[in-house]
Amino acid sequence: MNWITQLFLTALILNLMIEVWLNIKNQFHIGLNRAKVPEEFSDVVTLEAHQKAADYSRAKLKLGRMSLFFDAAILGFMTVGGGFQEIYNFWLGMQLDALWRDIAFLLSTLWLLSLLHLPFSIISTFRIEEQFGFNKTTPMNFITDLLKQWALMIVLGLPLIWVVLSIMTAFIDDAWWLYTWVVWMGFQFLLLWAYPKWIAPIFNKFSPLEDGEMKQRIEALLERTGFESNGIFVMDGSSRSGHGNAYFTGMGKNKRIVFFDTLLEKLSPEEVEAVLAHELGHFKHGHIKKRLIESTVLTLAGLALLGWLVQLPEFYSGLGMTSQTPVAALLLFMTAVPTLFFFMGPLSALKSRKHEFEADAFAAQHVGSQHLVSALLKMYRDNASTLTPDPGYSAYHDSHPPAKIRIDHLNSLPPMAKDNSLEVKQP
Repeated sequence: MNWITQLFLTALILNLMIEVWLNIKNQFHIGLNRAKVPEEFSDVVTLEAHQKAADYSRAKLKLGRMSLFFDAAILGFMTVGGGFQEIYNFWLGMQLDALWRDIAFLLSTLWLLSLLHLPFSIISTFRIEEQFGFNKTTPMNFITDLLKQWALMIVLGLPLIWVVLSIMTAFIDDAWWLYTWVVWMGFQFLLLWAYPKWIAPIFNKFSPLEDGEMKQRIEALLERTGFESNGIFVMDGSSRSGHGNAYFTGMGKNKRIVFFDTLLEKLSPEEVEAVLAHELGHFKHGHIKKRLIESTVLTLAGLALLGWLVQLPEFYSGLGMTSQTPVAALLLFMTAVPTLFFFMGPLSALKSRKHEFEADAFAAQHVGSQHLVSALLKMYRDNASTLTPDPGYSAYHDSHPPAKIRIDHLNSLPPMAKDNSLEVKQP
């Protein structure tokens, strides 16, 4: 067993042990607090809604725990167990051109991995989400979405893989990783730009927000915060789920503001304005830009690391590949190497929670904290989000602060210096 194998298996097992321990700890903590609604939420969340959220969270944790063991076993089998090499051997016998053989190997392997995980998606959608009243997806819609995802993987992935493998083959003894980084980041920015107009509508319907008090409030908020978008849209989220949400998408002049129809049905215009103000806070504090820069730097560092690893025979043999080819290196880098950096997850979550506090403060400054608090309370209740997560689990995983900490932070913020809310014009 070479040092790569030892390092990989140590990281794989350590990560699994931490994840399972935190999962069980969180499940126990939520169950322990199931019998009583936290006092600060009792005016909005009933005991029945609180217990539904607890049961929903625990059901997802149980499924997640099964997925943790399954994913670790599959990854171990595919790497040190030689599964990836067996798939590559199959394609070696197909008498294809070397480049197209490698493309077929990579795409088919990624497809197989997604197929192996499919039962968990089915259980999540048609058992857990169905049981708790959130699922609106029909089996036909589920299959159709799946086929669309696979088609996109081919349409978008095939030319990208072709370019990357061509670069790796032609410049394997040169700075191929730098050229690949340029291509990859160009592809990522193109996707960000194209997603709102060309990709998202493949899966959902988007319609402009209708005129009325809500639109007036949103437009006034955008004007006084200096945010420009390519439109305010409502997405038919109710066609697939009962959960509600809102988000920004796109980049440059192709930015869009999107609200789930389920969110608009449950929140007042003032609360929707507050939720949007929070999202604008991310933009105004440069969180999106910072994440893009961070992703760009980490991608460059990762590809530079791969540039070193491809020169090591033990990198391939240690992860179960006897074929020391660029496509083998690329696949191992995509599937096995991230396991070695599992410790970066909690750091990312910590930074994300800091950004959430900053965005909340921005919203409180421009629309006041009262409506954002009431909106969050409704969203916690309607989305069956647990109000009592285990602190350790939350600190390790959650991108958003726990409900109590977030609400306490909002309530501690100073009131607006003046009323920035919109005086809605009467007809």
